Amino acid sequence: MLAALMASCDTDLAGIGSGILIQSDSIVVKADTFSLNSRIDSSSAIVSLPDSALLGELESDYGTVRAEILTQLTCPEGYEYPSNAVIDSISLFFYYSSWVGDGNAPLSVNVYEMDGKQLNYSRQYKTDINLSDYCSRTKSILRNRRIIVASEKRDSMLSSSNVYVPMVRMMTDSTSDFFHRFAAIRKFTTQDDFNKQFKGLLLETDFGSSTMLNVKDITLGVYYHFTYDKAGRDTTVNDLKVFYANSEVRTVNRISYVDKPDLLKNLAKDSTQYNYIIGPAGVHTRISLPVRQMEQQIQHNLIESILPTGDTLIKRPYVNLAELRVDVENVFSGSASQRTRNDWLQPAQYMLLVREASAERVLKGSEIPTDTCAIVGTLTQGTDSLGNPTYYYSYDLATLLTYELRKDSTPAWLDMRLVPVNVQTATTSSTTIISSVREAQNLSATKIRSAASGLTLKMVYSGF
Repeated sequence: MLAALMASCDTDLAGIGSGILIQSDSIVVKADTFSLNSRIDSSSAIVSLPDSALLGELESDYGTVRAEILTQLTCPEGYEYPSNAVIDSISLFFYYSSWVGDGNAPLSVNVYEMDGKQLNYSRQYKTDINLSDYCSRTKSILRNRRIIVASEKRDSMLSSSNVYVPMVRMMTDSTSDFFHRFAAIRKFTTQDDFNKQFKGLLLETDFGSSTMLNVKDITLGVYYHFTYDKAGRDTTVNDLKVFYANSEVRTVNRISYVDKPDLLKNLAKDSTQYNYIIGPAGVHTRISLPVRQMEQQIQHNLIESILPTGDTLIKRPYVNLAELRVDVENVFSGSASQRTRNDWLQPAQYMLLVREASAERVLKGSEIPTDTCAIVGTLTQGTDSLGNPTYYYSYDLATLLTYELRKDSTPAWLDMRLVPVNVQTATTSSTTIISSVREAQNLSATKIRSAASGLTLKMVYSGF
């Protein structure tokens, strides 16, 4: 009896709720799944804004990539060597945070002084910069080219946290023109004046095609000594002056794929199943959203009724949820000993989904993404119905699509681009926000399921 009474009350309440709403005020909620289009696309180069720079050569199933570094050095402005200072030696150091490839394979590093154009600090350079415009490579500044094995700790330093920092030290040739000219610069007035006297360095590798270093810091150290009178006795002081390649000067990473046309052809062979995003090759995937079809379908579903006048009443659309899940297929989870050259390049940690029409502006200007233009996805691990690990990027396009569907005219397709990025965050008292996004210059390869093999957009929308 009590159950019947409760059921009667529920029915009456439901009737009251719908009875007090006039037809035009009711809320319509619908769900749909839309098929997409996707394909591999490519740009010739990316903007070189390296937090770290690549150095070396690497052959893999994703092409052969070479990387060289052009860099200026900061000078100690306002400093002058003691009048009797003698330059004893000049060494070049660089530190690498990690490497990609075979850490036991040797590679040979050489260094040249830039003798062509001067890098402009206020200009942005792309990774296809022509090295010959800046350096003739006529003579190395090193005493001997340096052979490196990435996994060795030959020159490594022990940090304050008791961790080895991989470092490479290279001695310059004390008989070279570079040595004598650099040693002759005794006074450092301004950075601009120093850049005119010394344009910078080119770092490259001569052989080795199995390792790519992620170079973090480059430093030139000048060792010198001088004497002075102390209590009637000549006293010798040994000192070091350091010149850094830091954010105050320009560093540009030249990155080239020697067989890029063949790479694109090979990747396109299985495009019915997979698409690829390869950084920093400029190989990305374009995803096209059928926004006009969405608009038509939504308008059809949001027609509340035909009014007595014969007109139709269409609700104002609002997209509550629009989930785009991009499934990743090439995450390697085995041990280091099981890794093959096909596993050297792994998916990007962060993947930006950006409007094709806005991509160049967003990436060149390091814009902070907005929901109506660009969205950052993070590589996420999940599980399938059998408990096996899955990996994916997820994007909620609700704000973007609400914005598009409320325009006066809607294009047939909205093209979006997937681009690997590096993300920096800032933490406030209450939340963590994205402070900057840059197109990633570190090596990555991301294999995703294509639209032809099930890439879809699931949407929940409502009308008011």
